[in-house]
Amino acid sequence: MKTFVISQNDCDKRLDKFLQKSVPLLPQSLMYRYIRTKRIKVNGKRSQISYRLKEADTVELYINDEFFTKSSDFGFLSVSGNIKVVYEDENILLVNKPQGLVVHEDNSNSPDTLINRVKRYLYDKKEYNPDDELSFAPALCNRIDRNTCGIVIVAKNAPSLRILNEKIKNRELTKKYLCIVVGTPPKKSDTLTNYLLKDSAKNTVKIYDKPIKDSKTIITKYTLLKTKGELSLLEVDLKTGRTHQIRAHLSYIGNCLLGDGKYGINAINKKYGLKHQALCAYKLCFNFKSDAEVLNYLNGKEFTIDDIWFVDEFFNKNN
Repeated sequence: MKTFVISQNDCDKRLDKFLQKSVPLLPQSLMYRYIRTKRIKVNGKRSQISYRLKEADTVELYINDEFFTKSSDFGFLSVSGNIKVVYEDENILLVNKPQGLVVHEDNSNSPDTLINRVKRYLYDKKEYNPDDELSFAPALCNRIDRNTCGIVIVAKNAPSLRILNEKIKNRELTKKYLCIVVGTPPKKSDTLTNYLLKDSAKNTVKIYDKPIKDSKTIITKYTLLKTKGELSLLEVDLKTGRTHQIRAHLSYIGNCLLGDGKYGINAINKKYGLKHQALCAYKLCFNFKSDAEVLNYLNGKEFTIDDIWFVDEFFNKNN
């Protein structure tokens, strides 16, 4: 028999979801059978698979030892824990993801990802150890593209992850971006509304003036901050979050991002020596409209990245 005592990081999970993560070698069909036949109990009693675990609950498993011969996942130790911390407390971590780094493993299967760097960082600080957790691991609450830099939110515990996911879904967090575009936009500030259609096979999108089949509404607000020659620095506030929205939407109005090989102008990118878009998720604001429980202290706070490579390179240099 093996007993799990439910901690804060595992409470409020469904029993079956908890077991899938904590005992991954146990086949799903057996898990359901063992719950029905009381070989898996909660607090000494038969339980429903949909039961939501509470802190200090005990989950007893009267099953073969072979299902527990899993070694802990320490693959993150193969990467560096070197990250740029924007803000950190006991619940969350804000990281400045560098351009060129993926947030999770992609088709290359390289272990060097942002989440693995974060796990290594927290492991080195003795704030995370897979052996101490039943089913939880630090998790990213938002994602940005490989070739976009900027703020990514990390939840250090399950309550924070649940709250942040809810707040992001309800648009109670605001992210703003800085980017360099080619040319000067037609207005100093504008809110653009169009329709986006994604081509998953080609990993590209197209923008339309009117809705077409399977298209989605996109709303992008921009403000012109500076101009220098043929380049302009914009602040962008996404009112919707679609694939490649900033890159495709600004290109659609005639102001493609500098360095963008997919929606930009290759001759201009080559002229300035850029192979990736000049785009950074540089500001994060917490604007809670409802109770954020343990994260209420973040309400009204704003975090900003000040040292952005393309701003320094093209607008702060004396040339």
